[in-house]
Amino acid sequence: MARKSNTRGAQGAGTIRQRKDGRWEARYTVGRDPGTGKQIQRSVYGATQQEVRKKLAQLTTAIDSGTYKEPCKMTVGQWLDIWMANYMGGVKPSTAFLYGEQIRLYIKPALGAVKLEALNTHTIQGFYNGLSIEREGGKALSPKSVKNIHGILHKALQQAVAVGYIRFNPADACTLPRVEKKEISPLDEEQIATFLKVIEGHRHELLYKVALFTGMREGEVLGLMWDCVDFEKGTITIKRQLRREQKKGGAYYITTPKNDKPRTITPAPWVMKLLRSQKARQAEQQLKMGPLWENSGMVFTNETGGYLSYRTVYDCFKRIVAQMGAPSTRFHDLRHTFAVASLRAGDDIKTVQGNLGHHTAAFTLDVYGHVTEQMKKDSAQRMEGFIKGVLNL
Repeated sequence: MARKSNTRGAQGAGTIRQRKDGRWEARYTVGRDPGTGKQIQRSVYGATQQEVRKKLAQLTTAIDSGTYKEPCKMTVGQWLDIWMANYMGGVKPSTAFLYGEQIRLYIKPALGAVKLEALNTHTIQGFYNGLSIEREGGKALSPKSVKNIHGILHKALQQAVAVGYIRFNPADACTLPRVEKKEISPLDEEQIATFLKVIEGHRHELLYKVALFTGMREGEVLGLMWDCVDFEKGTITIKRQLRREQKKGGAYYITTPKNDKPRTITPAPWVMKLLRSQKARQAEQQLKMGPLWENSGMVFTNETGGYLSYRTVYDCFKRIVAQMGAPSTRFHDLRHTFAVASLRAGDDIKTVQGNLGHHTAAFTLDVYGHVTEQMKKDSAQRMEGFIKGVLNL
């Protein structure tokens, strides 16, 4: 096919021609090479002359207004590698590992070869929809998992916008599957009593009691150090947690609490007595171990003063709850139990939020809203009784 040429540039700039393969090409000038003084030209392509003319008009307008940016030839996969290597400085190691796994397992296989600049909302939406469908050799992902993958991709693309590789974030307009909120499973009063009876004399008895009556997360209890326990003021400052690298054989390390926000709580005096007992027990154990004792400064330790592993605490806890007839109970349910007990005891939602270390009171209310609803009903019944008493009904 003979080449056709249209020398009239869109808005007076550039040239348009039809290529031998039938596609249309427009060439435009973006400036001059500072070294040679020659014009720097770029090309844009399309299936029709009208499509190319429209693209050329948009490009020349951007050049005239100073908003033009060079086309990005990078693929999504290449950008994700750069993002992981250079923009994860403020992310905890465990989180960075999980990001990397989600990218490796899901995002790269589906979108890695797509040009970053060509990635659009429709393509991303199709990717999310596919994750929710059961495939050969793999199960459908839960809405929560799809949401997590979206969060990673969205963050990476938002950074690409910030550095100028793309003009907007195509993941912004995607629709995510609805995440069903899981019902929490706190222990009721009878179960609490049974739990306390079963752990009596257990080597982790004090650890489980402190977790139950402070609402501390498992990592926060395991990472608690004596310099954060103030017996004079009756307070505990929660500013560390013990974590383990997600990879197989990963090492343990101390890091900041979830949300990176330290907090100080004032537990019941009974809890502070438990901690005094733990300090005395630890002193006895230190004398017993002599030079083998590791002075880690931790409140709850193994036999030689080092950290307690998650696995040790988990296995012991699961055996205990199985013994009391509640095998599905998780360590985290001790935290839920504390929160529900606090609300029912009359603590306001803001106080509970502060004790639990939630980012906002709205989040606390969302998690434990059903408890406050029942409290409202109970309050109404108490007021009903008061009214009948006043009116002699």
